[in-house]
Order: sequence, then structure tokens, then C-alpha cells
Amino acid sequence: MSQAGETVSTRARSQKIVPVRGLKSLRYTRLLVLTLVSTGGAAWGQAQQSEPTSQGRDLTQVSIENLMNMEVTSVSKKDQKMSQVAGAIFVITQEDIRRSGATTIPDLLRMVPGVDVAQINGSTWAISARGFNAQYSNKLLVMIDGRIVYTPTFAGVYWDALDLPLNDIERIEVIRGPGGTIWGANAVNGVISIFTKKAGDTRGGLIEAGAGTTEQGFATVQYGGKLSKSTDYRVYTKYFNREHILDLTGQSGADGWHMLRTGFRTDSVLSSKDTLTTEGNLYAGREGELEFVLPSVTSMGFVAVPEQINLGGGSLQSTWNHVYSVRTDSSLQASFSRYTRDDPLEPETRDTLDVDYQYHTAWGNRQDIVWGLGYHYTTDTINGSFTVSFNPPSRSLQVFNAFVQDEIALIPSRLYLTAGTKLEHNDYTGFEVIPSVRMTWAPSDRHMFWSAVSRAVRAPSRSDTNLVVNIGEMPDQGGPPILDRFLGNPAFKNENLLAYEMGYRTAIAERFSIDLASYFNHYDDVQTTEPSASFFESTPLPAHEVESVTYQNLMHGETHGVEIAGNFRVTDRWTVSAGYALEQLHMHTDTISADRVTPLFIEKGTPRHSAQLRSHTNLRRDLTWDASAYFVDRLSNQGPSTQEVIPAYTRLDTGVTWRPRERFSLSLVGQNLLKDHHVEFQDVFGSMQSGQIKRSAYVKFVWQF
Repeated sequence: MSQAGETVSTRARSQKIVPVRGLKSLRYTRLLVLTLVSTGGAAWGQAQQSEPTSQGRDLTQVSIENLMNMEVTSVSKKDQKMSQVAGAIFVITQEDIRRSGATTIPDLLRMVPGVDVAQINGSTWAISARGFNAQYSNKLLVMIDGRIVYTPTFAGVYWDALDLPLNDIERIEVIRGPGGTIWGANAVNGVISIFTKKAGDTRGGLIEAGAGTTEQGFATVQYGGKLSKSTDYRVYTKYFNREHILDLTGQSGADGWHMLRTGFRTDSVLSSKDTLTTEGNLYAGREGELEFVLPSVTSMGFVAVPEQINLGGGSLQSTWNHVYSVRTDSSLQASFSRYTRDDPLEPETRDTLDVDYQYHTAWGNRQDIVWGLGYHYTTDTINGSFTVSFNPPSRSLQVFNAFVQDEIALIPSRLYLTAGTKLEHNDYTGFEVIPSVRMTWAPSDRHMFWSAVSRAVRAPSRSDTNLVVNIGEMPDQGGPPILDRFLGNPAFKNENLLAYEMGYRTAIAERFSIDLASYFNHYDDVQTTEPSASFFESTPLPAHEVESVTYQNLMHGETHGVEIAGNFRVTDRWTVSAGYALEQLHMHTDTISADRVTPLFIEKGTPRHSAQLRSHTNLRRDLTWDASAYFVDRLSNQGPSTQEVIPAYTRLDTGVTWRPRERFSLSLVGQNLLKDHHVEFQDVFGSMQSGQIKRSAYVKFVWQF
């Protein structure tokens, strides 16, 4: 029997507790040189480095003193200078992306202090902010150009379907901390907002291709131009094929995958006051997994079975922006998305419609107001198997929301107070109020302090309320077989967060910047797994007794931590960026709870220490060298024994890029170079076998014309 199968079934029998999140979830090498540049990662500081071109701007040529003036939009749904942002935000620019050597969005997120990125197998990641990591981290909201890609099936993100051409990403804004006042439920511990480039910034052709040891082959073909005097466009096609990685025994993990994606974007100037953006994409792929399956009623536990999953989908979205005056503007966005995942355990199809309207106005000389309305509709069909199913198998859900936020200049250019709230109604728990109060103080142009108090909620998902999982038979006691089963709880409530945050940003002269954030989070009504009803079933044969467990909201606790990010331009040719995060979690169950397992897995499933160190060097005009090191502290409680751990590891990536001509480049990149293979996360509560991440290398060329 597989290790994960033994873990789940053994705990179910001994404690009637199975912290399943769907069948697919929950789950100093030293602090290295990562404190070498004493204060930590290229954080907020690098967003200003990117210009609207396909190559970006050389970060070694940017004055760090000007970084306080860069603009972001994710915190308040409007353009806002960093010197006025009351939140912990890190911006990954196109220049960061190009020089990182990363081939996936999850690997890009490793550079963000306070974001925990762990690869589970060849196509699956566990990604969270400020703790609570799992295959589907249900407290992290992710968006692409304003379209939410958080799935209400398992309350998380299908990262394998988030495969945009990295050359087309303008920036990625990562908020650590709650964003519910603006973005609504599920923006609890963080918000990741991906912005793609305007079509006018990608005119001409682009061919990117490469191959390597794990990246067996990849290519992107793209062309952009003008459809008319007022409309720019781009179209692209992207393909990749990745080899399997090793399972925990050193054998093939049967988790290789490939995907083909095609998409477009148009940007039109309708009038002097109106613009229209329309974009869409289609994708199809196939990936392998070693899934855990319960063969029959009398099976003692899960067995690992290699499966192939076909996945596909697409989206279409349009955004109309209207400017009434220099002080007032509005936007209307509508999107439709559909995806299918032909998983043998629970094949799923989902359609989603979103409509959002936003109005922004400067009122008087000291107030800046944003308000909006939104509607979300989603419907699904999830077919099941004996191992896992949903009851009912099809369901439609609606969410209505409205928000308002007012930024008040108490002292113009120096002291700002921002207060707002969101009202949201969902079909599970009814109305929710999600307020926040934030303040910034800038005693000078180079220093800024901020603080915030916010409430956020994580709404129930389909797996919380409607999931059915058969776990395994209990030992024979002379009567009919006894089958352990997990049942979703239709009465499951929202999980609640009250967050307190403080931060400081400074740009010292032209060469050094630092961003410091600290937080204290208090959680209530967090999910636990508790004993529930017992009953008799005659089908499927043989007739059997069912002993069940279900979800309840019987846990509370606190988390606190510090995140530091810094950027140091050592010379005109060499820039060093570093980051560090300390995270501590303390979770407790209510006195009536029987769950003694989930709190430990939440506390010990997040690294206490993590750090990043990145170096960017222009060796000469046509040759650059980039290196990145990422340290992750050990994880305990990641196996059937409470003493079992995933050891701390350090990931080292490095690459050299030669650019003999302005529009042609050749890169050689190595990844995970320090160790031949290592484990990053064991999905002991999920339906798939974890794998060992391998050392790899690839070569890539990019030609623009």
C-alpha cells in the first residue's frame, strides 16, 4: 500500500479524522548567503524598471531613488504610487522574468518573500502566502488582467492551466496580506495579479524555442501589428513538452505533460475618452499522475495507479475604459471562461461568467473614491468514481458584490487614510461585510511608513460542502465490512481573518532600497475534520456499515511574521536583490473538537524561515549573467510519523544570455544545480504521489523581427 494511502486510512481509523481537502489537498545548508545582503529580495523596488517594450529595461540602469514613484493597481483598483500603498506588495517585472530563467509562473513566484512555492510533482504545485500551504491553497486569490482564476471546486488554483507566454507578461503584482475589501472573499492571505502587455507594445514577430533535460521542447510563435489606425493586435501559439520527474522511490513518477495554447489580444482607441481591450485564449494538454485509488469496499486503503488526464479550456474577456475628465473614470469588464479536466477520479467541466463595473473619482482636493459592483455566476458538472464523487454532481452558484473605498489626504503628499468595505452575498453563507482601514505616512520623499487593519473571509467551496470520499475498510470485526467515508458539510461556514499589518519602505540615495512588512493574523472558524454519522448501505456490494467524518469550523489561531526585501545596485553593471521571511503559526481547536491532526499539519507545513538571493550582472554589452538562490526551511509532519520531515533545501538557478544582435538572444540556463533531486512537498492528504524535483538545464533562443 502507498505511504499516503496508509497515512489517510490509519488516521481515519484511529482518530476518525481525515483532513482531506477534496481528495486533492491539505496537506540552516543554513540561511545560506541569503542574509549576505543583510536585508532581503528585490521586492517592490523593481516594478519601475520595466518599460513597455518586449525586452524590458535593464535594471542596472534604473535609479533606485525613483522606485518610490512606481505605480501599481492591485491594492486599490486604481493607479497608485508605491509611496502611497498601505500594503505589503512585491512586483515582478518583465525584466525580472526575462533574467530569472524560469519557464513557469510558479517558479517566478519563488522570488517573493512571504510566498511559499513548493512543487509536488511534474505538473502540480502548492503555493500560498503567509502559511496554510496545500495543493489547493484556499486563502490565495489569483487573477489575469482582472479575471479571477480561483476555482470554487477545490478552493484554489489549477497552476498547470496558467501557462501564459512569459514574454507577454508586463508585470506580476503580489500582495501578501488580505485584499478582501477590493477583491472579495478568498483574498485572505494574498492576491496575485498578472498583467499582460498591451498589444501595441508587442508589434512585430517573435519566435522563442528551446529544449533541455526536463524541458524536452518548447516554442512560442507570436505576431503583432495594427488592424486599423485605432486598433493594435497580437496573436500567439505556445507549446511545451516536459519529461516526468522521479517518484519517492526514485522510479519514474509517470507525470510528464505537454500543452498547446493559442491566444490573442486587441487594444482599440474608440474615442479620445474610450478604450476597449479584448483578449482570449484556448488550450489543450495531457498530463500524467500517480493517483491514489480505492479499488473496492473491502480494500484496506488506497493504491497508487498511473493515470493520464486530458485538460482543456479557454476564456474570453473584454474591458471598456471611459474617461469622464482628468479626475473621473470608469471601467466595465465582462469575461467568460470554460475548462474541462478529464481526471478518471472526478472528471470536471466548469463554466464561469463574471461582470464587474468600477467608478473612480477625485472628490475635492483631498479625497479619492473608488466604488464598484460585480456579479459572478459559475456552473459545473463533476462526474465521480467509487473513490471520490460530489453530491449533487452538478451545481450552479452566484455571487453579488459591491464595494466602496475612500482615500483621504489628511496632509497632502504626506499622510493618507484609506477606509473601505465590501458587501458580498454568496449562495452558501449569505451576506458578508469585509472592511479595512489603512494609513500611510511619508515624512520625506524617500521614507514611507504604513499600517492596516483588515477583515477577510474564505467562502465555502464545493469540496467543503458536497464532497464524498471513500477512504478504506476498517479491520474485520466479525460483522459486515466497515467503510470509512468523508462527507462534505452543507452547513460549512466561512473561515474568518482579522489582520494587523505594519510596514516601512525607503530608498537610500541611488543604490539601495528596502521594504519591511510585519503582520499579526487572527483566524476563527477554520476548517477541521470531525466524526459524524454512521449508517448501513446495501450498495455497492458487499453490504457494509459506513463510518463517516465531515468538515466543521472548530479551529482558531494566530500567525505572525516579518518579511524583508531589498535591492542593492553594487556597481553600474551589477545589481543584487535579496529577501527573507520568518513565518510562525499557532493553531488551536475548540474544546469540542476531536481533530488533533489538522492543527499540526497547518503549523508544520509552512517553512519557518525562507530566503532569496539574486544577482544580475552585465558582463559586457552583449553578455549577461544571472544567478538565483532560494532557501526553504524544513517541513515537519509531512508523513505518517509526526517526526517525519522534508529536509531544508537550497535551490540554485543560473543562466548566461548572449545577445549578438539587438533582436536576437541565446541563453543557457541551469536549474536546481546544488542537488540531483529533492522533495519539496509531500501531498499526504491528496490523491497523487509526490515527486522529487530534478537538476535540469536547457538552451533557448529568442528572435524578434
